[in-house]
Amino acid sequence: MRFTPFLMERWQSTHEHRVRYNLSESGVHPLALGELLAEEGQVEDLLASRLGYTQSNGTDELRSLIAALHPGATDAGVLATAGGAEANFVSFWELARTGTATATMLPNYMQLPGLVECFGGRCIAFRLREENGWRPDLTELSSALEAGAGCIVATHPNNPTGVALTAGEIDEIAALADRHGAWILADEVYQGAEVAADALPTFWGRYDKLLVTGSLSKAYGLPGLRLGWVAGPPDMVERLWARTDYTSIAPTALSDMLARIALSPHIRRRLLARTRGIIRRNLEVVTQWAQSLGDRVAFTPPDAGAICLMRYRAPIPSLELAERLRVEHSLLLVPGAHFCLEGTFRIGFGLPEEELTPALERVGELLRKLD
Repeated sequence: MRFTPFLMERWQSTHEHRVRYNLSESGVHPLALGELLAEEGQVEDLLASRLGYTQSNGTDELRSLIAALHPGATDAGVLATAGGAEANFVSFWELARTGTATATMLPNYMQLPGLVECFGGRCIAFRLREENGWRPDLTELSSALEAGAGCIVATHPNNPTGVALTAGEIDEIAALADRHGAWILADEVYQGAEVAADALPTFWGRYDKLLVTGSLSKAYGLPGLRLGWVAGPPDMVERLWARTDYTSIAPTALSDMLARIALSPHIRRRLLARTRGIIRRNLEVVTQWAQSLGDRVAFTPPDAGAICLMRYRAPIPSLELAERLRVEHSLLLVPGAHFCLEGTFRIGFGLPEEELTPALERVGELLRKLD
């Protein structure tokens, strides 16, 4: 088993807590514990919690709450994990045993393409086309399946662009998968973090050979809980559960308890309303900032998530641009090279506005200097 470094996570893990302004984060500003535990008796219940092992696939109550997010799912078809990263890891670990190639959406959160390489597999790309507003090239996907890909990996809404697939595009992807008997692994961690009022379409319920992953990190503002999940056919999910015996073994007892609070229907609505409010307000700030830079930057507005992918005009590689921002301005963003998209960078705009505005000003200052 070879190892492919996860360059973006190494960049963030090394630097994000050592800069003044962090535009590399892809979620909204996290909640304080007291904001989550706002109802009477919740703090006392938390303090009385025993710090033992919990049910290793997530408590029955937690899995039922997650199943309710996926119409038709049961708690037997849900596995709670240590973040969305573990959900993706154990899912692909199981899918990789088929030994077939993987049709991989690009650009993408590079954990999954990296896992394909780590497990000795072969990626066949199907691209989101920038010139078409990051719409998927389904002809490429069809060719990948015809070339033997047994699994399709997609992030929806997409990371790094924030652009979502349409219901029609999801149906076409599902139809292609069905035609070739392929599995779909859909990372949907930005569901619930929509810019518009309406919920975005999901892969869930459109195809049988499907695994959908999610977490409390992005749409809920609770990344520190490290609580994610995968939903799918119960027999497949049971196999994934067996694989977590080699990884985290179980979610932490406190994370399981706090996740049950977060996913209770009335609190879930409150958390998602907070997230959407932050995204909508801050996207206006980002849009006005980009307009102030003229043709120095361009981007397609995201459909979900506090992220967008900026194409910049300056004649400097993205890694060098990111390093100069880090060293000269104590600011971190993600260079496009980490997504194999030179001439771009990804910014996260989920910060409080009093931090976001000066952070953007520093990026603009360097871009103007590079003219």
